[in-house]
Amino acid sequence: MTDKAFAQADPDWIELTRLARDWFDGPLGQMMLREEEQLLEDELGRFFGGFLVHYGPCAEPPPNAPQVQRNVRLGAPLPGVEIVCEEQAWPLSEHAADVVVLQHGLDFSLSPHGLLREAASAVRPGGHLLIVGINPWSSWGMRHWFSRGALRKARCISPSRLGDWLNLLGFALEKRRFGCYRPPLASPVWQQRLAGWERMAGGWQGAGGGVYLVVARKMVVGLRPLRQERREPMGKLLPLPLAKVNRRHSEP
Repeated sequence: MTDKAFAQADPDWIELTRLARDWFDGPLGQMMLREEEQLLEDELGRFFGGFLVHYGPCAEPPPNAPQVQRNVRLGAPLPGVEIVCEEQAWPLSEHAADVVVLQHGLDFSLSPHGLLREAASAVRPGGHLLIVGINPWSSWGMRHWFSRGALRKARCISPSRLGDWLNLLGFALEKRRFGCYRPPLASPVWQQRLAGWERMAGGWQGAGGGVYLVVARKMVVGLRPLRQERREPMGKLLPLPLAKVNRRHSEP
């Protein structure tokens, strides 16, 4: 898959996706992906249906939903992507997917609102939208401000703000989980030393995790009442005058 087959795509978006993919291939990105992989596996195991869509810059194969028949990856023209498309032009019909997963797609997006609307439109009523993002209120979010690489370009949308966006799009928030509590230290030695803290903090599920997972369900569209036909106004019924009876002449 080459850029020539997708020459009309925004070059800034493709470059941003490449930078993000390179960062996730590094030691810090790999540590983050390992921690959020367990979160995704736990949630995807309870969903079922015919179609799951995954969108995100990571090169790692996303966790599968064992009870969903077909999994497909959308995104930029990079290895591992099955259907190439722009972030605001998914080749899917409305309500096509049972589950949609945005794994750091909003973090590395030129238009998070547009991408979220596109993903929300693809979810069927009653289906689920799962969003993984970098938590700005964590040590990873702090590193984002001082980083010089791709992490600097991450948007780091807060889960509370994301919840407001989902509510406007007709989604009900079902669950919010956190992971990756270890600070962003590239040293494997320190990562190993803090593994116990990761397990302990993950059990507490405090809001200081480096990543969050938001699970939202699309509200079922209710039946729209039929519009009543307009009735033409009818004329008023006027009482007919009654003839007066003269009892004097009517009696024999």
